[in-house]
Amino acid sequence: MSAAAVAFHGLRNLLTRRLTAPTNLSLSFHPMSSFAQDETSTAAPSEAPGHSYESLQVTAAQKHVLHVQLNRPEKRNAMNRAFWREMVVCFSKIAQDPGCRAVVISGAGKAFTSGLDIMDMASDILQPQGDDVARISWYFHNLITRYQETFNVIEKCPKPVIAAIHGACIGGGVDLITACDIRYCTQDAFFQVKEVDIGLAADVGTLQRLPKVIGSQSLVNELAFTARKMMADEALNCGLVSRAFPDQKAMLEAAFTLAAEISSKSPVAVQGTKINLLYSRDHSVTEGLNYMKSWNMSMLQTEDVLKSVQATMEKKELKSITFSKL
Repeated sequence: MSAAAVAFHGLRNLLTRRLTAPTNLSLSFHPMSSFAQDETSTAAPSEAPGHSYESLQVTAAQKHVLHVQLNRPEKRNAMNRAFWREMVVCFSKIAQDPGCRAVVISGAGKAFTSGLDIMDMASDILQPQGDDVARISWYFHNLITRYQETFNVIEKCPKPVIAAIHGACIGGGVDLITACDIRYCTQDAFFQVKEVDIGLAADVGTLQRLPKVIGSQSLVNELAFTARKMMADEALNCGLVSRAFPDQKAMLEAAFTLAAEISSKSPVAVQGTKINLLYSRDHSVTEGLNYMKSWNMSMLQTEDVLKSVQATMEKKELKSITFSKL
C-alpha cells in the first residue's frame, strides 16, 4: 500500500472515531461565507486561455470562476451564426476544464440579448437547402438539432451556470437562461417568448424547460401564445429568477459572490449534485434514488468528504481546503 493510501485510511479511521464519539459539537452552515466576499473583492478579471470568439468574451473573473459574456453590444447581443456555433465550443471546453467550478453568463451593453439575429440568420431559415419536401425537411431537422445543442451544452455542462440578466431577454434569450441552473436579474429586465410574433413555435428549449422552471403550465401557455413581456417582478414571483437587483452592478456582484461560494465547495459534490438534480427532474423519484445510489457508491469514496468533514469539525471555512481539480 502506498504512503498516500496509508495516510488516507489513517485519516478516515481518525475521523470515524471522532464522528462516532460523544460530542457537543453543533454544525453551523452559513449561507454565504467570507470567502465569497474576499474572492469578489480581490480578484481581477483576466482573459481565459483558449477562449477567443467573435460573439462571446470569456474571462477568468476570479479563482475557479469563468465569466461568459454575450459580446455584441451594438446589436443588443443578437444571436448570429457565430454565436450558435461558438457557444457549443465554449461550453464544451468549460465542461472539460478541471480548473473551472462555476460560470456566470451575462450580456454586454444595454441588454442581455434581443434574441435571434434575423438578418444574419435569414438565409438559413428562408432559403433552405434541398430539392424536395423530404430533403428540405431533413435540412431543417439538422439545422434545428445544431441550434438546440447551443443551449443543451449549458445544461449538460457539469459546472453550475448562473445567468445574470439585465434589460431585454427575448426569444432565444429565454431558451438560454432556462438551460442555466440559477437566474438573477435586474429590476429593468423583461422576458419575452417572442417566437409566435415571427411565425414559428420556439424550438430550442423554452417550451420544454420553462414549464419545469416556473411550474405553471397556464402561465407558460399565456407567455408562449401571446409573446407578451414578463417584467422582473413577475419573473421573481413565478420563480423564473431567484433574486432581483436594482441595477446591473449589484446583480453581477451578487452573481460572482454566489459563484465564489459554490467554487469553495468540493467539485465532486457540486458537480454530482447538478447531474443528479437534472436526472431527477426528468425521471421518477424511484429512478432518481436508484441513480443516486449508483452515483454515490463511488463518489462517497472521495477524499473530499474527509477533508470537508474535518474542516467542519475544526470549525474552519472550506476556503482553507485545497480540493483537487476535477
